[in-house]
Amino acid sequence: MLSDYISSVLSAGWITFQLALTSLALAVVLGLAGALCKRSEHRALRVLAEIYTTLVRGIPDLVLMLLMFYSLPALLNQWIGAAGGRYNVDPSPFLSGALTLGVIFGAYMTETFRGALEGIPQGQLEAAQAYGLGRVKTLRSIILPQMVRLALPGFTNNWLVLVKATALVSLIGLQDIMFRAKGAAEATGKPFTFYLLAGGFYLLIAVLSLTLVGWLGRRYSQGVRELAR
Repeated sequence: MLSDYISSVLSAGWITFQLALTSLALAVVLGLAGALCKRSEHRALRVLAEIYTTLVRGIPDLVLMLLMFYSLPALLNQWIGAAGGRYNVDPSPFLSGALTLGVIFGAYMTETFRGALEGIPQGQLEAAQAYGLGRVKTLRSIILPQMVRLALPGFTNNWLVLVKATALVSLIGLQDIMFRAKGAAEATGKPFTFYLLAGGFYLLIAVLSLTLVGWLGRRYSQGVRELAR
């Protein structure tokens, strides 16, 4: 019977991993957009990006999660009802969790990518322009490779924190690994066993992520090391 609970908990790890990847994809998109807005020549874009990062980083993650899952759908349903509509907004815990985590970590990714972009020497961009390279070629060959190298440490930290933050989604009903671990712990009276199992899962993701990041770091630092010799 205990093995059945263990299998149930571990099988929910795939849901947690899917949630983390979905949230990461949204966070990267928002982070890149936010970083470009912060470096934009248009003051309105810079102000909007600053408001976004300040608000999101200043409000607790759990509060944003509850607002996204409970308050926002209720408000939208109220507006729809007032307009005579019959459709009810009822997002799933997975969708609400992914959107919330994506928005939250998009703010952190914004600062990570902004710092990476500012770390690229302006002279390189001017040289690319002097050689007649177009914007797409400059972005692909000069900006992105260096941005990846410079942003990798901050990106890795954000990813590891995001993975751990997925545990919050269990509070709104998603049957992820933490939800199943809690249920198994209450059913068997062995909380240490199942919470340790859940903790081991998160630790495994962290170790694998750090291994992959180490490989990426070595790959994108090859040219830098060669020039430094």
